[in-house]
Amino acid sequence: MKKELRTQFLTRQHMVSKDFEIYYYSDTTLLKVENHAHNYYEFYFFLEGDVSIQIGSDIYPVQFGDIMLIPPHIYHHSIIHSSKVPYRRFIFWISQEYCNYLAQISPDYVYLMHHVQATHTYLYHNDRVSFNAVQSKALRLIEEMQSDKFGKEAQIPLSVNDLILHLNRMIYERLHPARQHEGLALYQNISQYIEEHLNEDLSLDRLAREFYVSKYHIAHIFKDSIGISVHQYITKKRLDQCREAILGNMSITEIYQLFGFRDYSSFYRAFKKEYGISPKDYRDMNSLILNH
Repeated sequence: MKKELRTQFLTRQHMVSKDFEIYYYSDTTLLKVENHAHNYYEFYFFLEGDVSIQIGSDIYPVQFGDIMLIPPHIYHHSIIHSSKVPYRRFIFWISQEYCNYLAQISPDYVYLMHHVQATHTYLYHNDRVSFNAVQSKALRLIEEMQSDKFGKEAQIPLSVNDLILHLNRMIYERLHPARQHEGLALYQNISQYIEEHLNEDLSLDRLAREFYVSKYHIAHIFKDSIGISVHQYITKKRLDQCREAILGNMSITEIYQLFGFRDYSSFYRAFKKEYGISPKDYRDMNSLILNH
């Protein structure tokens, strides 16, 4: 760990910044911190130390890779069992106001915060690979905050949001493994259906009726699986079939009608946007190549 990224530990237990603060601590001699609570969220990312954290009346021994989230107004403090090894950890503070701001962008940013408050599950164990990804993002954020790079003020909130979303996704996927598998299976089944029915109505309403799920769920599954909407996916598949048909010397009028385009103008626009050339020019260009 880079020594210049380390912060001298202070007993201050309030935020100076408005939205977030992050620190890397490595201590052998610790100042005592009494039982306390914050009005913000506090993440612990544990690296090393013979330490437990008491939250309320419960005591949680911690080890490398553990992540702990303590919500606002929950009393807690560290218990140092031995100072033979350094007590190393990241501390990440996020204000409630900043969480509310992120929630307006997407509720995915605050899934973990709500989950912890609802279940009182504060501690999450991680394998080395998973934790290293978190540690890397935390280090990158600290490096950015301590740098003089161009664009620093723009990059810092991006790095903060990336770390927060990563933590939410990591815990969500761990708690919903069955749903992940079901989502992948549904995506594969719908993809196959689309391939086999490109010349038919493939509206979200039609797909929802065929698969007995809501159209919003289908839209979410596709966005999560491949990063584009169902409509974009269908259009790309139809255009690919149209392109193959053009190479097979089928008439362009037959092609766009066969593969579900309402009229030539919408087909023309979509084809040119996808391939950078009109359907007719594509046919003529490939005719020249084939006849050369």
